Amino acid sequence: MLILLCALPLKAQKEEITKTGLNFGPLPAVAFDADKGFQYGALLQIFNYGNGENYPNYNSKMYMEYSRFTKGSQLIQFRYDDKYLIPMVRWSSAFRAIIDKAYDFYGFNGYATNYDATQMSPFYRYARNEFLFKSDFIGKITDNLNWMAGLYASYYKLGSIDYESINKGKADEKKFPTDMPTLYDAYKASGVISAKEADGGFSSGARLGLEYDSRDKEGAPTRGIWADAHVLLAPFSETPFYRYSLTWRQYFPLIDNDVLTFAYRLNYEGTFGSQVPFYALSYISVVGEQIDKEGMGGADTGRGLPRCRVVGKDMATYVAELRWRFLRFQLWNQNIALALNVFSDGVMVTRGIDMTALPTNLKTLFPTAPNDVVLASGTDESLHATLGGGFRFMMNQNFIVRAEYGKPFNKQDGNGALYIGLGYLF
Repeated sequence: MLILLCALPLKAQKEEITKTGLNFGPLPAVAFDADKGFQYGALLQIFNYGNGENYPNYNSKMYMEYSRFTKGSQLIQFRYDDKYLIPMVRWSSAFRAIIDKAYDFYGFNGYATNYDATQMSPFYRYARNEFLFKSDFIGKITDNLNWMAGLYASYYKLGSIDYESINKGKADEKKFPTDMPTLYDAYKASGVISAKEADGGFSSGARLGLEYDSRDKEGAPTRGIWADAHVLLAPFSETPFYRYSLTWRQYFPLIDNDVLTFAYRLNYEGTFGSQVPFYALSYISVVGEQIDKEGMGGADTGRGLPRCRVVGKDMATYVAELRWRFLRFQLWNQNIALALNVFSDGVMVTRGIDMTALPTNLKTLFPTAPNDVVLASGTDESLHATLGGGFRFMMNQNFIVRAEYGKPFNKQDGNGALYIGLGYLF
């Protein structure tokens, strides 16, 4: 793509073209996520800018995607965001279905669970299907202060990996032994994951909260604060639970005209009480246009960490990055920009799940298992941090393609990961 752009005649940008009406962004969903493998499929983004008076912000947006991944998962996603259909209220709805034959599972409480990067990857996998629907409403209290309310429903179906599917097409020496239990099996056998939640379940509830938003624009902000606090109430779920989410995001223009920006995000996901199903923990809860961010660790929460590396009842994360928009031009009546970023991400469990029933060695639970599979590390939890950088291709400040690589500081967090996807993290 970069070679093609450089070969075309470009017009240096003096002033942004104000976009109006509908703007379509169809793409083949060809990407890579170290946690999921290569992605292939199709997506479509439709931005409605109306008469252009709100540009670079849009009036409404629709997002549709169907993708498959080489590591065995499928994704169906639909999102709709409208700021004017309901007077004085922003309405956002989303549906997501993920069929995953090999979902990541690295145990609980971060470093308290031993991670052996030399172990065959299916040991850290289980089968998980997720179906999630939400509908959110955000309304103004003052110019920058908003109330938030939403309803959601989700269903999870969980199980052990399909050995036949995992081993299909592999040479004998690379096949995962069919008599080898996984870490998920060990957690079930020890009772750390209860029989009630081991197979998944249904969850529904409401989210209520407040939001403060003084960003100069939404797609690629360069100044302002975006913060929210909300509670998630799920009293009628198969396993009732109550959680809360606190997020603070801030943007500083170091060089004006969108050239150089420092941005950071602080987040805390907590649980009221002690009862919560483990499959509801690995998310940053989101009210609004975006859907819940999956995995504490991975593309949206800890770039360079394995997805779901960090799971606990209470978890804290940070993201800090420097964004440099080094080139802007106009091409085919579109506003185009190229940008680089450097970042550091970090995740940590601050209140863990009870794992006293988990033995140190897998052989204690499964006598036929190898002797050298260590489950509990005996190490206290600490910060899982990464460092990395990336590239952005931006069109009209809202359609943003990203490529990033992150590297963890601790070998217990893997060897690093590459991501190709859409948008900024926040």
